[in-house]
Amino acid sequence: MDEDWPTHGWPAAAYGQEKAYVERALDVFERDHSGIRVVRLRPGFVFKREAATEQRRLFGGPFLPNALIRRGLIPVVPDHPLLRLQAVHAADVGQAYRLAVTRQVTGAFNIAADPVIDPRTLADLLDARLVRVPAALLRGALAAAWRMRLVPTAPDLLDMVLRVPLMDTTRARAELGWTPEHTAVDAVRELLEGIRTGADADPPPLAAETSGPARTREFSSGVGKRP
Repeated sequence: MDEDWPTHGWPAAAYGQEKAYVERALDVFERDHSGIRVVRLRPGFVFKREAATEQRRLFGGPFLPNALIRRGLIPVVPDHPLLRLQAVHAADVGQAYRLAVTRQVTGAFNIAADPVIDPRTLADLLDARLVRVPAALLRGALAAAWRMRLVPTAPDLLDMVLRVPLMDTTRARAELGWTPEHTAVDAVRELLEGIRTGADADPPPLAAETSGPARTREFSSGVGKRP
């Protein structure tokens, strides 16, 4: 879908609600400040090696061993036709922002690299086999793990992922002049390698020390849904 796709998000997921709120805030700002150039970038999942610890905290939680994320150790990847995402390397997103600032463009731009990351792509990256899984079973397993406080990812987020449209990035390439230097597979591979090695960076959201010794701060702040 191009940039005209409705931006109300998936209302049941907090993540989608937050994105929709930002869009509405920009709508109001653009209406009230017609003399200011407003550019909106809508990236896919943004990955890089140094973000690995943060991404593991957000989606995997404290129980996920870093060493498990290597080829051959994860035996299967769930296969569902709507279980797919678009990714982009953080360096390419930075380039898109630079272009948005320095070029006289306005409006929204979808930002994502090729190819679309689907279960087959993940299976190839992990040297795992695909197992077809119905959406209801996927959601049920995630919901159970979330309610048991084993993972920080709510099942509503899976509902959103299964409904997110694939973005057309033609406008970003043609009008913004943006061309990613990394493929989506490069970005995901770098993230997986970063998780395996415990890669991080100095800012607190990215730093491993933010988790505390043996990830104690992650446990003390609560994992998943509290009873």
